[in-house]
Amino acid sequence: MSDVEIEPYDDPAGGWGSARSLVEILSREQIPISGAALLLKQNKPGGFMCVSCAWPKPAKPATFEYCENGAKATAWEQTRKRVGPDFFAKHTVAELLTWTDFDLEAQGRLTHPLRYDPTSDRYAPISWEDAFAEIGRELCGFDPKSVVYYSSGRASLETSYMYGLFARLYGNNNLPDSSNMCHEPTSTGLKASIGVPVGTTVLEDFESTDCILFFGQNVGSNAPRMLHPLQDARRRKVPIITFNPLRERGLKRFTDPQSPVEMLTKSSTRISTQYHQVKAGGDIAAITGMCKALLATDRQTQAEGRPRVLDAVFIAEHTYGFEDFVGFCDRQHWAVLEKRSGLTREALEAAAAVYGRAERVIGIYGMGLTQHRKGTETVQMLVNLMLLRGNIGKPGAGLCPVRGHSNVQGQRTVGIAEKPELVPLDRLADLYGFEPPRDKGLNTVEACEGIIAGSVKAFIGLGGNFVRAIPDTERMEEAWRSMRLTVQFSTKLNRSHLVNGAVAYILPCLGRIEIDEQATGPQAVSMEDSTSCFHGSVGVSKPVSDHVRSEPWIVAGIAKATLPPNPKVDWDAWVGDYAKVRDAIEATYPIVFKDFNARLFEPGGTHKPLAARERRWDTETGKANFVVPQGLDEDPDMPARHADVLDLITLRSNDQFNTTVYGYHDRFRGVKGTRQVLFMNEVDIARLDLADGDTVDVVTESNDQYVRAVKGLRVVKYSIPEGNCGGYYPELNVLIPLSHHDKQAKTPAAKAIPVRIAKAGPRPMPN
Repeated sequence: MSDVEIEPYDDPAGGWGSARSLVEILSREQIPISGAALLLKQNKPGGFMCVSCAWPKPAKPATFEYCENGAKATAWEQTRKRVGPDFFAKHTVAELLTWTDFDLEAQGRLTHPLRYDPTSDRYAPISWEDAFAEIGRELCGFDPKSVVYYSSGRASLETSYMYGLFARLYGNNNLPDSSNMCHEPTSTGLKASIGVPVGTTVLEDFESTDCILFFGQNVGSNAPRMLHPLQDARRRKVPIITFNPLRERGLKRFTDPQSPVEMLTKSSTRISTQYHQVKAGGDIAAITGMCKALLATDRQTQAEGRPRVLDAVFIAEHTYGFEDFVGFCDRQHWAVLEKRSGLTREALEAAAAVYGRAERVIGIYGMGLTQHRKGTETVQMLVNLMLLRGNIGKPGAGLCPVRGHSNVQGQRTVGIAEKPELVPLDRLADLYGFEPPRDKGLNTVEACEGIIAGSVKAFIGLGGNFVRAIPDTERMEEAWRSMRLTVQFSTKLNRSHLVNGAVAYILPCLGRIEIDEQATGPQAVSMEDSTSCFHGSVGVSKPVSDHVRSEPWIVAGIAKATLPPNPKVDWDAWVGDYAKVRDAIEATYPIVFKDFNARLFEPGGTHKPLAARERRWDTETGKANFVVPQGLDEDPDMPARHADVLDLITLRSNDQFNTTVYGYHDRFRGVKGTRQVLFMNEVDIARLDLADGDTVDVVTESNDQYVRAVKGLRVVKYSIPEGNCGGYYPELNVLIPLSHHDKQAKTPAAKAIPVRIAKAGPRPMPN
């Protein structure tokens, strides 16, 4: 790894920086030619859906329908590097535990099923038959309620349906997923407010919108393909009003790498027309300020006999709770709103004025809204703002939560849910002749609590790196080892394989890009994107090993070894032909998946029916609800904080997707060669008697007896609000108490962690 450099980056997102990054990773993964050829099939008809984020693919894709991070994900999966039995013969688990996340995954693709041998402290190869028999025997010995079936967001709809059915046939609804850790406040908040748990926009809405509100989402690193519709909107003079604590490069300027003119002339497009650096956890106050300004303007226009700013007809016909909401806004004082949001009244009124003149507005948001103690209320506050002007249920307008993992939303659609009310259990009972469990299962936080308490005895992981993704990692790793059984479906080695139960297995699976050959030939799988569209995906590359198997095949193998025979569940037929799984999905969800197989490869995807898009509100009131927040404070349970306590925001780098770290360069933030940094406002640096470049220790301020600390972070002066600081996930997850979560959705509040910062000794060598 190169030496550490901290140098401000002034170039736009995209452009030559993106092109150089792509060349670098294709070369590093030893696929400079084959990888480039594969990328031409990414997000294309007859090709594969991106394995990275869930941004939709258009009906008419561009020649290069991929972004920098999508290309990195493809290169990372298609690397020529391999991790076989010889690797594990050389390295003990104790040794591998000292490796970084990057070094573990950088070794390459897993090639053989493995079982942990505690005597040698190594993983050793095992046959698939023996692995299934042993896992099945272990599972048969547990109380079903003590087993957790976790899934990350990349598994296909077909795999997810089989996995959820397996868990319920086994006897539990313990189906936490990565959505619990990111967009659960979306599912919880939108369902109560507008009757659907997902966003209401489609890709075509970006073509007719005349204003975009952008909250808490770093498009340049997390969903770069979205920059193309944003750039198109700006070319039509559409204002984009951004609320985000950090001044992120992708939200400022963008150069399209697919445009020879822009690349050669180094021209760029300004993305945000207003950029408001809201404080962490201050979004409720900021949105309240906008609503308050709109209400004042509406009253003034009424008094002057001019057209109203509010959509009074829509509010009267389609909403409930308007008067209570108006009362809440009227009670809020501007001084308090300014202090809590970190924004001036003039700035909020300016944003409201632009919003008030627009007829079709899209509200985009990410985990900057959801990963808070009041994440659900914040999402609902954005809904309130949109309802004031009728911006839900009409073309060019709506809510657009940007999902991370490429099928995290789709998994919930086909039954990956711990809440039994979200799943058609009666239909499953009729189809498969069993009585599904009706009690609530464990979500991610509750699963962690159960592992600590000792009530969870076994963990099955369908992808992901759970140990690194969850909060309170030191406590969790200590408790994790007390479990009896851990099983991981994986493509690459990660820390979750090394912090294992007494009996542990690594089951290597095909990646989505690889050809999945079954009894009836090559198979297609399907995903749901952020805009509730279903897409088919076909693998195009040769599997990395003769010993890896598809996720449906592995799910079926464990299920057959665990469950008694059921004549209504033909696992072998499903594995032999995934179209039969899609038929089963359609039989379970006949309205959502009507003619599923026939429509699998429709250009642009098949839209899921959503009542709110048609202004039908599946809520308790039968209308879209204005939901009044309980207050403006992010964490009202915490005692009054000292002046030296800052709110820490965990972030991804430009060289990262979720827990996967591709390298040590965060180009957009000017960081090279390290992830051990803490971004701070220059006023806070001076106030705490620090200097840019100092090494500091960070300790969580909490109400319990546990000490949570990260040492040796380098202070980096950055454009971030006073009272806030930022650092990289997952390394800083150790600082998040398990109890620090949204009360309604239980999503960890990773975007506002109260911490103290103290100057450390000499700066350590970079990891």
